[in-house]
Amino acid sequence: MSLPFVQRWCERRERRLPVGGVIDTARYRVVVIEQALARAFVIRHHYAGSFPAARLSVGLLEAGAGGAPEALVGVAVFGVPMNQQVIPAHLGIDPLAGVELSRLVLLDRVAGNAESWFMARAFRLLREEKPAVIGVVSYCDPVPRRSSAGELVLPGHVGTVYQALNAAYLGRGSARTLLLGPDGRVISERTLSKLRRGESGAAYAERTLLAAGAPARRHGEAPCAWLGRIRACGVLQRIRHGGNHIYAFGLEKRLRTRLRSLADYPKHQQQAA
Repeated sequence: MSLPFVQRWCERRERRLPVGGVIDTARYRVVVIEQALARAFVIRHHYAGSFPAARLSVGLLEAGAGGAPEALVGVAVFGVPMNQQVIPAHLGIDPLAGVELSRLVLLDRVAGNAESWFMARAFRLLREEKPAVIGVVSYCDPVPRRSSAGELVLPGHVGTVYQALNAAYLGRGSARTLLLGPDGRVISERTLSKLRRGESGAAYAERTLLAAGAPARRHGEAPCAWLGRIRACGVLQRIRHGGNHIYAFGLEKRLRTRLRSLADYPKHQQQAA
């Protein structure tokens, strides 16, 4: 499949490079990496600036020039889905037998068809390291995100790398309304709920809002009052989202045979809806 562009990241900025370069595979290795290394890379480069609950992290290492050390230039994170119904619903298997491809981040200096080459080997390592895992689900967000200043921070994508890997396309998730901070990042309702109720993770939720550009909480201000002030000042913008695209991969023959696309692969001109 010919891809119209390749998606790359650097310092939380997405770049779209024209297809044309071909990865020099002799200069790269794909290896399992420590979670701390993966976390630092993903937080530094992915637009969300966060790291998911991971079961396995795989890195793309690039050979250094003139005997210099290898450099980490890509990371794939296989993680735990948001809830235990995701894997049974999409793959028809036990929750522990599947994972979500939670992050796929390659730097903008990596050429051409690197995603598909990298992911094919990452899947093999996942199978070797986690033999009980036989399926992977992944979501692609097609809806662009803009900051309050109008800057495009996430153009949206339809999963062309997964299409190139012959993933089963399972349609779109549930439509919903998103809350965006001034920087264009999504503020989940779960984050707001933790603050309102003073639950475990409330401090992290507060830091998330501040990092997204919310005004600082006043001394002694109750969580509900602070959230009300944030909403009233228009810091959070609402956008309608038609649902993420859902893809599935079988890592063993029986599941691959059973998984079937439920619709045609989405195209780029459809991604804004």
